[in-house]
Amino acid sequence: MRCWFGHTSPNLACRMTVAFCGALHRVPLGAVLRRANRCRFLATATETATTAPRGTASAPPRLPRVLSGVQPTGNLHLGNYLGAVQTWVEAQERTESYLAVVDMHAVTTGPSKALRQATLSAAAMYLACGIDPERCVIFAQSQVGAHAELMWLLSCVTPHGWLNRMIQFKEKAKKQGETASMGLFSYPVLQAADVLLYRPDYVPVGEDQRQHIELARDIAKRYNDLYCAGKDRNTFNVPELRMTKSSARVMALDDGTTKMSKSAENDGSRINMTDTPDVISRKIKRSKTDSFVGLEFGNPQRPECDNLLSIYQVVTGKTKDEVVDECSHLNWGKFKPLLADALVEHIDPIRCRYEELMKDKAYIVDVLMDGYEKANLQAIRTLDRVKKDVGFLTLGDMRKIQKKRKV
Repeated sequence: MRCWFGHTSPNLACRMTVAFCGALHRVPLGAVLRRANRCRFLATATETATTAPRGTASAPPRLPRVLSGVQPTGNLHLGNYLGAVQTWVEAQERTESYLAVVDMHAVTTGPSKALRQATLSAAAMYLACGIDPERCVIFAQSQVGAHAELMWLLSCVTPHGWLNRMIQFKEKAKKQGETASMGLFSYPVLQAADVLLYRPDYVPVGEDQRQHIELARDIAKRYNDLYCAGKDRNTFNVPELRMTKSSARVMALDDGTTKMSKSAENDGSRINMTDTPDVISRKIKRSKTDSFVGLEFGNPQRPECDNLLSIYQVVTGKTKDEVVDECSHLNWGKFKPLLADALVEHIDPIRCRYEELMKDKAYIVDVLMDGYEKANLQAIRTLDRVKKDVGFLTLGDMRKIQKKRKV
Protein backbone atom coordinates (compact mmCIF):
# COMPACT_ATOMS: atom_id res chain seq x y z
CA MET A 1 0.00 0.00 0.00
CA ARG A 2 1.27 3.50 -0.80
CA CYS A 3 0.43 6.78 0.86
CA TRP A 4 -0.47 9.95 -1.01
CA PHE A 5 3.21 10.95 -1.13
CA GLY A 6 4.20 7.73 -2.86
CA HIS A 7 5.93 6.19 0.17
CA THR A 8 5.44 2.47 0.63
CA SER A 9 3.53 2.10 3.91
CA PRO A 10 2.72 -1.52 4.88
CA ASN A 11 1.07 -0.29 8.08
CA LEU A 12 -0.94 2.52 6.52
CA ALA A 13 -4.20 0.73 7.22
CA CYS A 14 -3.31 0.69 10.92
CA ARG A 15 -2.56 4.43 10.87
CA MET A 16 -5.83 5.20 9.04
CA THR A 17 -7.78 3.20 11.65
CA VAL A 18 -6.13 5.10 14.50
CA ALA A 19 -6.83 8.41 12.76
CA PHE A 20 -10.51 7.50 12.24
CA CYS A 21 -10.94 6.45 15.88
CA GLY A 22 -9.28 9.67 16.99
CA ALA A 23 -11.69 11.76 14.93
CA LEU A 24 -14.63 9.75 16.27
CA HIS A 25 -13.64 10.45 19.88
CA ARG A 26 -12.49 14.02 19.21
CA VAL A 27 -8.86 13.37 20.10
CA PRO A 28 -6.45 16.22 19.09
CA LEU A 29 -4.82 15.64 15.71
CA GLY A 30 -1.27 15.76 17.14
CA ALA A 31 -2.09 12.95 19.58
CA VAL A 32 -3.71 10.95 16.78
CA LEU A 33 -0.62 11.28 14.59
CA ARG A 34 1.68 10.27 17.43
CA ARG A 35 -0.45 7.20 18.18
CA ALA A 36 -0.54 6.30 14.47
CA ASN A 37 3.23 6.63 14.14
CA ARG A 38 3.73 4.59 17.30
CA CYS A 39 1.51 1.82 15.91
CA ARG A 40 3.57 1.82 12.73
CA PHE A 41 6.85 1.74 14.70
CA LEU A 42 5.71 -1.08 16.99
CA ALA A 43 4.31 -3.05 14.08
CA THR A 44 7.60 -2.72 12.24
CA ALA A 45 9.53 -3.79 15.34
CA THR A 46 7.24 -6.81 15.76
CA GLU A 47 7.65 -7.80 12.12
CA THR A 48 11.42 -7.55 12.47
CA ALA A 49 11.44 -9.58 15.68
CA THR A 50 9.35 -12.41 14.23
CA THR A 51 11.20 -12.83 10.95
CA ALA A 52 13.69 -15.57 10.29
CA PRO A 53 17.19 -15.18 11.77
CA ARG A 54 19.61 -12.95 9.92
CA GLY A 55 21.40 -14.83 7.18
CA THR A 56 18.41 -16.88 5.95
CA ALA A 57 16.80 -16.22 2.60
CA SER A 58 13.58 -14.81 4.10
CA ALA A 59 15.24 -12.41 6.55
CA PRO A 60 14.79 -8.73 5.57
CA PRO A 61 18.00 -6.71 5.30
CA ARG A 62 18.73 -4.78 8.51
CA LEU A 63 19.73 -1.19 8.02
CA PRO A 64 22.81 -0.10 9.98
CA ARG A 65 21.84 1.94 13.03
CA VAL A 66 23.37 5.40 13.52
CA LEU A 67 23.32 7.85 16.45
CA SER A 68 24.23 11.51 16.27
CA GLY A 69 23.17 14.90 17.60
CA VAL A 70 23.85 18.61 17.93
CA GLN A 71 23.64 20.91 20.96
CA PRO A 72 20.82 23.51 20.96
CA THR A 73 23.10 26.37 21.97
CA GLY A 74 22.79 29.35 19.64
CA ASN A 75 21.89 29.05 15.98
CA LEU A 76 23.14 26.10 13.98
CA HIS A 77 25.89 27.36 11.72
CA LEU A 78 27.51 26.27 8.50
CA GLY A 79 30.03 24.06 10.32
CA ASN A 80 27.25 22.14 12.12
CA TYR A 81 25.40 21.72 8.84
CA LEU A 82 28.32 20.56 6.67
CA GLY A 83 29.93 18.48 9.40
CA ALA A 84 26.81 16.77 10.75
CA VAL A 85 23.30 17.51 9.50
CA GLN A 86 24.06 17.27 5.77
CA THR A 87 25.66 13.88 6.41
CA TRP A 88 22.51 12.69 8.18
CA VAL A 89 20.32 13.81 5.28
CA GLU A 90 22.45 11.94 2.76
CA ALA A 91 22.47 8.75 4.86
CA GLN A 92 18.85 8.61 6.08
CA GLU A 93 17.54 6.33 3.33
CA ARG A 94 20.18 3.66 3.97
CA THR A 95 20.38 3.84 7.79
CA GLU A 96 18.19 3.59 10.88
CA SER A 97 19.03 7.00 12.33
CA TYR A 98 18.54 8.23 15.89
CA LEU A 99 19.11 11.99 15.84
CA ALA A 100 19.10 13.77 19.17
CA VAL A 101 18.87 17.40 20.18
CA VAL A 102 21.44 17.02 22.96
CA ASP A 103 20.05 19.60 25.37
CA MET A 104 21.62 18.00 28.46
CA HIS A 105 25.06 18.77 27.05
CA ALA A 106 23.97 22.38 26.55
CA VAL A 107 23.71 23.08 30.29
CA THR A 108 27.48 22.58 30.78
CA THR A 109 27.86 26.17 29.54
CA GLY A 110 25.69 27.55 32.37
CA PRO A 111 22.05 28.67 32.77
CA SER A 112 20.09 29.50 29.64
CA LYS A 113 16.61 31.01 29.62
CA ALA A 114 16.35 30.25 25.91
CA LEU A 115 17.05 26.49 26.11
CA ARG A 116 13.43 25.42 25.66
CA GLN A 117 13.03 27.59 22.56
CA ALA A 118 16.47 26.57 21.29
CA THR A 119 15.48 22.89 21.48
CA LEU A 120 12.42 23.50 19.29
CA SER A 121 14.55 25.61 16.97
CA ALA A 122 17.17 22.86 16.56
CA ALA A 123 14.50 20.25 15.79
CA ALA A 124 12.95 22.60 13.24
CA MET A 125 16.36 23.08 11.60
CA TYR A 126 16.81 19.30 11.35
CA LEU A 127 13.53 19.14 9.46
CA ALA A 128 14.30 22.20 7.32
CA CYS A 129 17.62 20.67 6.25
CA GLY A 130 15.78 17.62 4.94
CA ILE A 131 15.62 15.11 7.80
CA ASP A 132 12.51 12.96 7.28
CA PRO A 133 10.76 12.12 10.59
CA GLU A 134 9.20 9.09 8.89
CA ARG A 135 12.68 7.66 8.37
CA CYS A 136 14.58 9.03 11.37
CA VAL A 137 13.95 9.20 15.11
CA ILE A 138 14.24 12.86 16.14
CA PHE A 139 14.12 13.44 19.89
CA ALA A 140 15.27 15.66 22.75
CA GLN A 141 17.95 13.98 24.87
CA SER A 142 16.64 15.21 28.25
CA GLN A 143 13.23 13.60 27.70
CA VAL A 144 14.76 10.11 27.73
CA GLY A 145 15.73 9.58 31.37
CA ALA A 146 17.90 6.56 30.56
CA HIS A 147 20.66 8.90 29.32
CA ALA A 148 21.31 10.28 32.82
CA GLU A 149 20.96 6.86 34.50
CA LEU A 150 23.39 5.17 32.15
CA MET A 151 25.84 8.03 32.47
CA TRP A 152 26.16 7.35 36.21
CA LEU A 153 26.63 3.62 35.69
CA LEU A 154 29.27 4.21 33.01
CA SER A 155 31.01 6.73 35.27
CA CYS A 156 31.58 3.87 37.70
CA VAL A 157 33.59 1.89 35.11
CA THR A 158 35.44 4.83 33.52
CA PRO A 159 38.94 5.48 34.92
CA HIS A 160 39.56 9.05 36.00
CA GLY A 161 42.77 9.12 33.96
CA TRP A 162 40.86 8.53 30.73
CA LEU A 163 38.88 11.73 31.26
CA ASN A 164 42.01 13.66 32.20
CA ARG A 165 43.28 13.07 28.67
CA MET A 166 40.32 14.77 26.98
CA ILE A 167 41.64 17.72 24.97
CA GLN A 168 38.35 19.66 24.85
CA PHE A 169 38.05 19.67 28.64
CA LYS A 170 41.61 20.96 28.99
CA GLU A 171 40.94 23.76 26.49
CA LYS A 172 37.65 24.84 28.07
CA ALA A 173 38.86 24.45 31.65
CA LYS A 174 41.84 26.65 30.84
CA LYS A 175 39.44 29.42 29.88
CA GLN A 176 37.00 28.87 32.76
CA GLY A 177 39.58 28.27 35.50
CA GLU A 178 38.18 27.34 38.91
CA THR A 179 34.59 27.74 37.68
CA ALA A 180 34.90 24.77 35.28
CA SER A 181 32.13 22.36 36.32
CA MET A 182 32.12 18.65 36.99
CA GLY A 183 29.59 18.41 34.18
CA LEU A 184 32.18 19.75 31.77
CA PHE A 185 34.67 17.14 33.00
CA SER A 186 32.23 14.22 32.73
CA TYR A 187 30.67 15.45 29.46
CA PRO A 188 32.34 12.62 27.47
CA VAL A 189 30.75 9.97 29.73
CA LEU A 190 27.30 11.38 29.00
CA GLN A 191 28.21 11.36 25.33
CA ALA A 192 29.19 7.69 25.67
CA ALA A 193 25.81 6.98 27.28
CA ASP A 194 24.05 8.80 24.43
CA VAL A 195 25.77 6.54 21.93
CA LEU A 196 25.74 3.18 23.70
CA LEU A 197 22.06 3.28 24.72
CA TYR A 198 20.99 2.80 21.11
CA ARG A 199 23.55 0.13 20.18
CA PRO A 200 24.52 1.86 16.90
CA ASP A 201 26.64 0.16 14.25
CA TYR A 202 28.59 3.35 13.63
CA VAL A 203 28.80 6.99 14.65
CA PRO A 204 29.47 9.70 12.05
CA VAL A 205 31.88 12.18 13.60
CA GLY A 206 33.95 15.23 12.80
CA GLU A 207 37.57 15.59 13.84
CA ASP A 208 36.69 17.68 16.91
CA GLN A 209 34.61 14.85 18.45
CA ARG A 210 36.82 11.97 17.42
CA GLN A 211 38.51 11.61 20.82
CA HIS A 212 35.16 11.49 22.62
CA ILE A 213 33.79 8.71 20.41
CA GLU A 214 37.01 6.75 20.78
CA LEU A 215 36.49 7.08 24.55
CA ALA A 216 32.92 5.76 24.18
CA ARG A 217 34.31 2.72 22.38
CA ASP A 218 36.85 2.16 25.16
CA ILE A 219 34.14 2.46 27.82
CA ALA A 220 31.96 -0.08 25.97
CA LYS A 221 34.85 -2.55 25.78
CA ARG A 222 35.72 -2.10 29.46
CA TYR A 223 32.08 -2.57 30.53
CA ASN A 224 31.70 -5.70 28.39
CA ASP A 225 34.92 -7.13 29.86
CA LEU A 226 33.75 -6.46 33.42
CA TYR A 227 30.12 -7.53 33.18
CA CYS A 228 29.69 -9.74 30.13
CA ALA A 229 32.62 -12.16 30.34
CA GLY A 230 31.39 -15.70 29.71
CA LYS A 231 28.00 -14.54 28.42
CA ASP A 232 26.67 -15.30 24.95
CA ARG A 233 26.25 -11.63 24.07
CA ASN A 234 27.83 -8.33 25.05
CA THR A 235 25.48 -5.69 26.44
CA PHE A 236 27.05 -2.89 24.41
CA ASN A 237 27.84 -2.87 20.75
CA VAL A 238 31.21 -1.21 20.09
CA PRO A 239 30.32 1.20 17.28
CA GLU A 240 32.55 1.92 14.35
CA LEU A 241 33.86 5.45 14.17
CA ARG A 242 33.34 7.00 10.74
CA MET A 243 34.82 10.35 9.86
CA THR A 244 32.29 12.47 8.00
CA LYS A 245 32.90 13.54 4.42
CA SER A 246 33.41 17.10 5.67
CA SER A 247 35.58 15.92 8.55
CA ALA A 248 38.00 18.81 8.04
CA ARG A 249 36.81 21.55 10.38
CA VAL A 250 34.93 24.52 8.98
CA MET A 251 36.95 27.39 10.37
CA ALA A 252 35.91 30.85 11.52
CA LEU A 253 35.61 33.63 8.96
CA ASP A 254 37.74 35.96 11.10
CA ASP A 255 40.48 33.43 11.89
CA GLY A 256 41.32 30.48 9.67
CA THR A 257 43.05 28.67 12.54
CA THR A 258 39.98 28.62 14.83
CA LYS A 259 36.96 26.39 14.45
CA MET A 260 33.66 28.05 13.50
CA SER A 261 31.69 28.17 16.76
CA LYS A 262 28.22 29.06 18.01
CA SER A 263 29.70 30.46 21.21
CA ALA A 264 32.13 32.90 19.56
CA GLU A 265 31.37 36.50 20.55
CA ASN A 266 31.80 37.81 17.01
CA ASP A 267 28.72 36.81 14.99
CA GLY A 268 30.67 37.73 11.85
CA SER A 269 32.95 34.75 12.49
CA ARG A 270 30.28 32.28 11.35
CA ILE A 271 27.55 31.74 8.78
CA ASN A 272 24.35 30.92 10.66
CA MET A 273 21.80 28.73 8.89
CA THR A 274 19.23 31.45 9.64
CA ASP A 275 21.24 34.27 8.04
CA THR A 276 19.54 36.17 5.22
CA PRO A 277 21.22 36.59 1.80
CA ASP A 278 22.30 40.14 2.66
CA VAL A 279 23.86 39.05 5.94
CA ILE A 280 25.72 36.17 4.26
CA SER A 281 27.11 38.47 1.58
CA ARG A 282 28.21 41.01 4.17
CA LYS A 283 29.96 38.40 6.31
CA ILE A 284 31.82 36.93 3.35
CA LYS A 285 32.82 40.38 2.15
CA ARG A 286 34.32 41.14 5.59
CA SER A 287 35.94 37.72 6.09
CA LYS A 288 39.66 37.67 6.76
CA THR A 289 41.95 37.04 3.78
CA ASP A 290 45.62 37.57 2.89
CA SER A 291 47.80 39.48 0.42
CA PHE A 292 49.08 36.49 -1.57
CA VAL A 293 48.51 36.39 -5.33
CA GLY A 294 45.98 33.78 -6.55
CA LEU A 295 44.06 31.19 -4.53
CA GLU A 296 45.22 27.74 -3.44
CA PHE A 297 44.45 24.79 -1.18
CA GLY A 298 46.77 23.41 1.46
CA ASN A 299 49.22 26.24 2.04
CA PRO A 300 49.79 26.35 5.85
CA GLN A 301 50.64 30.05 5.54
CA ARG A 302 47.16 30.70 4.11
CA PRO A 303 44.60 29.09 6.48
CA GLU A 304 41.83 31.55 5.52
CA CYS A 305 42.32 30.84 1.83
CA ASP A 306 42.14 27.08 2.40
CA ASN A 307 39.01 27.49 4.55
CA LEU A 308 37.07 29.64 2.09
CA LEU A 309 37.99 27.45 -0.89
CA SER A 310 36.95 24.34 1.09
CA ILE A 311 33.58 25.90 1.92
CA TYR A 312 33.07 26.76 -1.74
CA GLN A 313 33.97 23.21 -2.76
CA VAL A 314 31.46 21.61 -0.38
CA VAL A 315 28.47 23.89 -1.05
CA THR A 316 28.91 23.66 -4.83
CA GLY A 317 29.55 19.91 -4.83
CA LYS A 318 32.63 20.35 -7.01
CA THR A 319 35.87 18.43 -6.73
CA LYS A 320 39.02 20.07 -5.45
CA ASP A 321 40.53 19.98 -8.95
CA GLU A 322 37.45 21.69 -10.39
CA VAL A 323 37.66 24.44 -7.77
CA VAL A 324 41.36 24.94 -8.49
CA ASP A 325 40.69 25.22 -12.24
CA GLU A 326 37.91 27.73 -11.64
CA CYS A 327 39.37 29.85 -8.86
CA SER A 328 43.17 29.63 -8.68
CA HIS A 329 43.65 32.68 -10.90
CA LEU A 330 41.00 34.83 -9.14
CA ASN A 331 41.65 37.58 -6.61
CA TRP A 332 39.61 38.02 -3.45
CA GLY A 333 37.46 40.75 -5.00
CA LYS A 334 36.15 38.31 -7.58
CA PHE A 335 36.09 35.14 -5.49
CA LYS A 336 34.16 36.47 -2.48
CA PRO A 337 30.98 37.36 -4.46
CA LEU A 338 31.21 33.90 -6.09
CA LEU A 339 31.38 32.25 -2.67
CA ALA A 340 28.58 34.41 -1.25
CA ASP A 341 26.27 33.52 -4.15
CA ALA A 342 27.01 29.81 -3.73
CA LEU A 343 26.26 29.98 -0.01
CA VAL A 344 23.01 31.88 -0.54
CA GLU A 345 21.86 29.38 -3.17
CA HIS A 346 22.57 26.51 -0.79
CA ILE A 347 21.37 27.98 2.52
CA ASP A 348 18.45 30.27 1.70
CA PRO A 349 15.94 27.49 0.81
CA ILE A 350 16.73 25.91 4.19
CA ARG A 351 16.22 29.23 5.98
CA CYS A 352 12.84 29.70 4.30
CA ARG A 353 11.68 26.19 5.26
CA TYR A 354 12.88 26.76 8.81
CA GLU A 355 10.86 29.97 9.15
CA GLU A 356 7.73 28.19 7.93
CA LEU A 357 8.24 25.34 10.39
CA MET A 358 8.70 27.73 13.33
CA LYS A 359 5.23 29.11 12.63
CA ASP A 360 3.80 25.67 13.50
CA LYS A 361 5.49 24.68 16.77
CA ALA A 362 2.76 22.11 17.46
CA TYR A 363 4.00 20.10 14.48
CA ILE A 364 7.59 20.22 15.78
CA VAL A 365 6.33 18.99 19.17
CA ASP A 366 4.46 16.15 17.43
CA VAL A 367 7.73 15.08 15.78
CA LEU A 368 9.65 15.23 19.08
CA MET A 369 6.92 13.34 20.97
CA ASP A 370 6.89 10.59 18.36
CA GLY A 371 10.69 10.46 18.49
CA TYR A 372 10.66 10.31 22.29
CA GLU A 373 8.40 7.25 22.30
CA LYS A 374 10.63 5.40 19.83
CA ALA A 375 13.92 6.42 21.43
CA ASN A 376 12.69 5.69 24.96
CA LEU A 377 11.58 2.20 23.93
CA GLN A 378 15.09 1.32 22.72
CA ALA A 379 16.86 3.10 25.57
CA ILE A 380 14.88 1.29 28.27
CA ARG A 381 15.71 -2.08 26.70
CA THR A 382 19.43 -1.33 26.92
CA LEU A 383 19.23 0.18 30.42
CA ASP A 384 17.29 -2.85 31.73
CA ARG A 385 20.07 -5.13 30.52
CA VAL A 386 22.65 -2.94 32.24
CA LYS A 387 20.72 -3.06 35.52
CA LYS A 388 20.60 -6.86 35.32
CA ASP A 389 24.35 -6.97 34.59
CA VAL A 390 25.15 -4.75 37.57
CA GLY A 391 22.93 -6.78 39.87
CA PHE A 392 20.25 -4.28 40.83
CA LEU A 393 16.97 -5.52 42.26
CA THR A 394 14.75 -4.52 39.37
CA LEU A 395 10.99 -4.01 39.24
CA GLY A 396 10.82 -7.19 37.18
CA ASP A 397 12.60 -9.11 39.93
CA MET A 398 10.18 -7.80 42.57
CA ARG A 399 7.12 -8.70 40.48
CA LYS A 400 8.42 -12.26 40.10
CA ILE A 401 8.81 -12.53 43.88
CA GLN A 402 5.28 -11.21 44.39
CA LYS A 403 3.86 -13.76 41.94
CA LYS A 404 5.57 -16.62 43.76
CA ARG A 405 4.01 -15.47 47.03
CA LYS A 406 0.53 -15.41 45.49
CA VAL A 407 1.00 -18.96 44.16
